[in-house]
Amino acid sequence: MGASILSDFGAEILIPVCAVIGIAFSLVQWVLVSKVKLSPGRESVNNGSGAKNGYSDYLIEEEEGLNDHSVVLKCAEIQSAISEGATSFLFTEYQYVGIFMVAFAILIFLFLGSVEGFSSKSQPCTYDKSKICKPALATAAFSTISFLLGAITSVVSGFLGMKIATYANARTTLEARKGVGKAYITAFRSGAVMGFLLAANGLLVLYIAINLFKLYYGDDWSGLFEAITGYGLGGSSMALFGRVGGGIYTKAADVGADLVGKVERNIPEDDPRNPAVIADNVGDNVGDIAGMGSDLFGSYAESSCAALVVASISSFGINHELTPMLYPLIISSVGIIVCLITTLFATDFFEIKAVKEIEPSLKRQLIISTVLMTIGIGIVSWIALPSSFTIFNFGDQKAVKNWQLFLCVAVGLWAGLIIGFVTEYYTSNAYSPVQDVADSCRTGAATNVIFGLALGYKSCIIPIFAIAISIFVSFSFAAMYGIAVAALGMLSTIATGLAIDAYGPISDNAGGIAEMAGMSHRIRERTDALDAAGNTTAAIGKGFAIGSAALVSLALFGAFVSRAAISTVDVLTPKVFIGLLVGAMLPYWFSAMTMKSVGSAALKMVEEVRRQFNTIPGLMEGTTKPDYATCVKISTDASIKEMIPPGALVMLTPLVVGIFFGVETLSGVLAGSLVSGVQIAISASNTGGAWDNAKKYIEAGASPHAKSLGPKGSDPHKAAVIGDTIGDPLKDTSGPSLNILIKLMAVESLVFAPFFATHGGLLFKLF
Repeated sequence: MGASILSDFGAEILIPVCAVIGIAFSLVQWVLVSKVKLSPGRESVNNGSGAKNGYSDYLIEEEEGLNDHSVVLKCAEIQSAISEGATSFLFTEYQYVGIFMVAFAILIFLFLGSVEGFSSKSQPCTYDKSKICKPALATAAFSTISFLLGAITSVVSGFLGMKIATYANARTTLEARKGVGKAYITAFRSGAVMGFLLAANGLLVLYIAINLFKLYYGDDWSGLFEAITGYGLGGSSMALFGRVGGGIYTKAADVGADLVGKVERNIPEDDPRNPAVIADNVGDNVGDIAGMGSDLFGSYAESSCAALVVASISSFGINHELTPMLYPLIISSVGIIVCLITTLFATDFFEIKAVKEIEPSLKRQLIISTVLMTIGIGIVSWIALPSSFTIFNFGDQKAVKNWQLFLCVAVGLWAGLIIGFVTEYYTSNAYSPVQDVADSCRTGAATNVIFGLALGYKSCIIPIFAIAISIFVSFSFAAMYGIAVAALGMLSTIATGLAIDAYGPISDNAGGIAEMAGMSHRIRERTDALDAAGNTTAAIGKGFAIGSAALVSLALFGAFVSRAAISTVDVLTPKVFIGLLVGAMLPYWFSAMTMKSVGSAALKMVEEVRRQFNTIPGLMEGTTKPDYATCVKISTDASIKEMIPPGALVMLTPLVVGIFFGVETLSGVLAGSLVSGVQIAISASNTGGAWDNAKKYIEAGASPHAKSLGPKGSDPHKAAVIGDTIGDPLKDTSGPSLNILIKLMAVESLVFAPFFATHGGLLFKLF
């Protein structure tokens, strides 16, 4: 077999050092962002960076003779309103989620402890009966601790992301006065703070947990890594509530603001006269930033856990080879360093001089990080793995070479890039699919909706083939472990992916603040250009999240099947087939719940906005301020109340199916939900993204074709606004939440697998 080149000590130093570098880098970026001051004061015109990014540092305000002081104060005031709204919503959400977290932790302990009747005696190991392992009670206790660790890390990741985004939005607006390049760098740096903090925190907490658990488990590695799977469950269960709650919040406000403001009252987007405008901007932070952060953290935690569980019962775990065992964590560590180098290309090596360079710069980030990461994976596979080893494959041990494992990770990484670019092609207004959707607005909203739906369905084709090929290649080479590391490959550049993703809502908020502060139309044009690029990158981020979720849940499914001691999953047996049917239905049920929640919350919002326009004198004239707080409260109350039923559906399904119908039916449910959930998630996200960018294409009027459809307020534009409004809950609530559904059910089934295998299938035992 041979040993790995990297020593165990080297691996144990490398992982925490890379994590600490990631945290330090994010703090450096934060310091750079904080240099943009939000207090009025004469800005030094010649501060040394005179012509940086193609613009001298003069302010548009000075050129147009506007009062600089009042603009800065107004921006600061709006920013604090958005920040307060987002903070109070997240605290309210976390109170409810905290109660759930404690209740579910108790459930984990009781269910897993009861496997051996709460006995504290050592027992024969699950996979090798000749050896003695730690008691089931220990697994119950440590799974509960790792669940709480994952949940807390997920919540902290989301909250920090939101704090950074609300800190940076007004700063991006103020920098836009000096040029689009400066605003771009501020928004991107802020995104990088979140990306690196999250990637490094997730890695560090997992590494520390493994080392602490090892003090008790000693040589029982299969028990140790089985207990660690709770970390993934904790991360994803918090992400579910963050995504659903945040998604309902942001879209209720957005739909309400658009329908009354733009369609009925014919006022621009983010107009300060619109009562729902603050709630809309708060929503961008709690849904797109906090929700996305928790979601990708969950994916990362689960793919690491799935890989570690399979590795612990392969030759790495059996022979106690620490460095190859930590291969998944070493990949993530190298990913942080690769993303750090990639970020410097965006902020320091290349300068943005014009609006048209924004989107290529963001795409360049994806390409650079993927190319560098491929080299990184090659080096890691060479030094951290023995030349040949065996991987657990449903009861057998499969011989694998280190270059085969390199290909598994690389195929996941490149599949992620392909999914990202296909998503971009279907959602960016630079390409024909979105332009065709915009063109269909000539004949009204109905044709716009038809074209948009068709685009979404069509956009599934290439991503599904990319996922299918990566599954086939990685499974052929290294069984279920191959699929788990392919998912990790896709997520290895998570820091860059998150930076690009967080950049979108920050730019969106910056545009809103510019409009509300009454800044020059030239500044709004710059922030709109940043926002349009951000819309596309958000769609790319969702593509990554969905693709990685498919691979992660399949890897978790494999680990579940092994742990529950199912020899084969036979689709022709009625137990499995009914599971498949029910599983395939669940994403539809879940989507129906989330869509209806957005609809009913938006209804309340529309009524409130209409009421204010009709009853507050001087509101349309801009002489009195609207009551923003009531709209924020409507969104908060609706999202807290409405997030519970979809969350309960996802969390309870594996428990009900496992307890009453047993592990075979549950394996069918997991397979069914994975297969149908991925398709709906991709089509929903891309349809919504395309409608949004079709509207922006008409509004920008950058080409003769776009000019022929505009201007704002024309019939085609109104049709585009209706399409965009329909697409809002698809792209920001249902679509992104579905990837959590498929992952969460799989990881929950894996954590409870010992209980289901021992006590499950009550109904079938009766007959």
